[in-house]
Amino acid sequence: MADPSPVCPSSVPELPDTVVFGVVGGSVEAPRVSYLAGTIEPSRELLDLADPVAPTEVFRFAGPCVERACQQFHDGRCSIGDRLVSLAEPVVERLPRCAIRSRCRWWAENGRAACLRCPAVVTLNNAPGVQQRGVAGPLGAQAGAQG
Repeated sequence: MADPSPVCPSSVPELPDTVVFGVVGGSVEAPRVSYLAGTIEPSRELLDLADPVAPTEVFRFAGPCVERACQQFHDGRCSIGDRLVSLAEPVVERLPRCAIRSRCRWWAENGRAACLRCPAVVTLNNAPGVQQRGVAGPLGAQAGAQG
């Protein structure tokens, strides 16, 4: 990801130039992302480690923000990041170390407030709670998949 344009912190591995920057842990009710020290390319071998679930349930991916091509992009902003800050409570007290922060769309638009909530985000959550559904928007658990 040598391009300086903003990245989506809730991307999918099928998009070009996507990288893994975190691993989802915790529980279905309270997922928590552990961030990697750097980013890694989503090789087939890595993606296969998620089997039998989807890679987006196990890993957090970042990729170029597709802006207007994304259903979550409105009025020049990512609506997922905005809803994350307005609807979700912080899940950490300090900014987590994050390999994509300098280019992250959510950080650029919402700063620290987004980062304190970001570890609770799972791009594909097949059992989202009420708060998670609200943040994801009307499209449900897959809403943040291409923002």
